[in-house]
Amino acid sequence: MSSDPFELEHVDQSYRDSIGTIGADGKRKWVFPWQPKGKLYNYRTALSIVYLLVLFGLPFLKYNGHPMFLFNVLERKFILFGAIFWPQDLVIFGVAMITFVLFVVLFTVAFGRVFCGWVCPQTVFLEMVFRKIEYWIDGSAANQVKLKNSPWTREKIVKRTLKHSIFFLFAFLISNTFLAYMISVDGLYKIITEPVSEHAVGLTLILIFSGVYYFVFAWFREQVCLIACPYGRLQGVMLDKNSIVVAYDYKRGEPRGHIHKGEDPASKGDCIDCGMCVKVCPTAIDIRNGTQLECVNCTACIDACDEVMEKVQKPKRLIKFTSESAISTGISHLFNWRTRAYSVVLILLLGILITLIASRKNIDTTILRSPGLLFQQPDSTHYSNLFLIKTINKTYYDANLKIVVIEPSEGVVKSIGRDIKIKAESKYDGQFFLVIPSSQMTGHKTKVVLDIYRDGEKIERVKTNFLGPIYQ
Repeated sequence: MSSDPFELEHVDQSYRDSIGTIGADGKRKWVFPWQPKGKLYNYRTALSIVYLLVLFGLPFLKYNGHPMFLFNVLERKFILFGAIFWPQDLVIFGVAMITFVLFVVLFTVAFGRVFCGWVCPQTVFLEMVFRKIEYWIDGSAANQVKLKNSPWTREKIVKRTLKHSIFFLFAFLISNTFLAYMISVDGLYKIITEPVSEHAVGLTLILIFSGVYYFVFAWFREQVCLIACPYGRLQGVMLDKNSIVVAYDYKRGEPRGHIHKGEDPASKGDCIDCGMCVKVCPTAIDIRNGTQLECVNCTACIDACDEVMEKVQKPKRLIKFTSESAISTGISHLFNWRTRAYSVVLILLLGILITLIASRKNIDTTILRSPGLLFQQPDSTHYSNLFLIKTINKTYYDANLKIVVIEPSEGVVKSIGRDIKIKAESKYDGQFFLVIPSSQMTGHKTKVVLDIYRDGEKIERVKTNFLGPIYQ
């Protein structure tokens, strides 16, 4: 007998031709998964509670009166753990994005689509919020099917109205939460409390996003994972036989079949073909057919199979977290050349990212000579150059800047207009003259070293050139 499950004659190959949510007529087949129960489902529930508390709680966290987390795309302002990031920090975001993508690749190569089943917001909200509401109102999967096929009685109208009203309320809450991440809780509070006419655009956006979330969780559901999610498609090219995924141990389970009295137990595998793994699957697949793109590694099938194995007095984990190599050969090669190579690159990127964050300046200053101008001669013994200064204050506090000339020692800064004062979370563009005695000039170009002080504290050193006459 071949060790490859796809070469076994009794394995149904028709699953390759369609997905479980599409019927023979080409129309969508609604999924009514049985409510999971078991140790892994309890772990997922506990993790989801923590996840939801963090997700809904983070917008309310503040540091010195400012949000700890903010992703204001419109104003291009981002706050992470209380630190403000501006478009000038684009390099950090670029490296962080590449690092995150590589981490996802490495994690998927090693552990498959576990993120989808345990952490992804789509799965957490659908399985741990909306489906639980559905089980509470409509009852078990069998009752849901019965209710769907029943005529519009008073009971059905009440249940449908109640369920979808709660669905929309949760969608409205999710929409407001994500908006709070973009405009802060204070900004959201203004939209809610102030007259509608002053925030018509904001309220319209809230209602639009609420409608989108309601559509996704009330109707589109698992189709997001099957059709829309790009991560699910990437999984197909990143997994290999050494990846740890939710898998059926076909060597132990096949040939499957129901248990009959007087039959030799050794003539069949441990799988009794009860179909419980299919009934609890939220994407309507049969895990016994092997790893499939539709599988989100939610582990509902593991709990269901373990319960059946206990009842028939057979060892648990007929379905488990394992790799194809471990099943077929008994040897797992998790840390192979692919994972090692990804790990090395990921460590290097993390080092670069940490260095960029550590060297990031709270006040970023750029000093350049004014284009189109050479030099001025205020008197017979001095020359001056006009410089432009551009400064970004990335802190929550106003700043008073002072420029001190280090080289040449007798150089003097003369500001144009007011002193350099930068308000919190703002930019400053200004000009100043740098005056140098001709006796300290070293030729047409003289190297200049300037120190930038903020409220008496040195924050940066800038090196530039001072232009004088060619024949000096």
